Amino acid sequence: MPAAYKRLDVDNCVFLFVDHQASNLLLSSGLIQLVHDFEPNQFHTNVLGLAKMAQYYNAPAILTSSFETGPNGPIVKEIPETLPKAPIIRRPGQINAMDNEDFAAAVTATGKQQVIISGVLTEICVAFPALTLIEKGYDVFVVTDASGTFAEHTREAAHKRMVQAGCQLLNWAAVSAELQRDWRRDVAGYSKIWTNHVPGYWCLLQSYQAKEAAQK
Repeated sequence: MPAAYKRLDVDNCVFLFVDHQASNLLLSSGLIQLVHDFEPNQFHTNVLGLAKMAQYYNAPAILTSSFETGPNGPIVKEIPETLPKAPIIRRPGQINAMDNEDFAAAVTATGKQQVIISGVLTEICVAFPALTLIEKGYDVFVVTDASGTFAEHTREAAHKRMVQAGCQLLNWAAVSAELQRDWRRDVAGYSKIWTNHVPGYWCLLQSYQAKEAAQK
């Protein structure tokens, strides 16, 4: 039998942002300086696009950082600024976020079955909790372009490992579209995020707005 299509459900998902650590998303300090499979501006756009979608859908989100007192640096300020209601779990040392009791409890407390996860580094900070969550029975959706690592080949190895375990891979735009389901729910609000975070989409929006204006 064909595999069941498990659609993301806005009422049954939680966003996890794991170890996006630096003084900000564009500066090469903290863990983010190890991200080389995306250009800094591109990574900045992707991560903030995902965070703004979590905000737009008013979905629960949990932020976590690893060993802030060491070389990894603090969680980037843009994410908690976008998601001010999201708890921040500052792990003292656990590499797998799910090994931290406070983080694991925060995930459980949401009552959500679908986990949308992104982070730095992909093969460690994303893969380890993703595999643990799969083992615990969650549906796990890995946001590939809001997660970064050393190089494309290490990213691909991590993706294969997670897919074999049952994770689904999506980019942040696909996450947003699967949650939105229908453009007509909110053309202005939804398209505004795409305009700001999908390069070139503003051209499509301008054409649409010109057509709408002409019909009035």
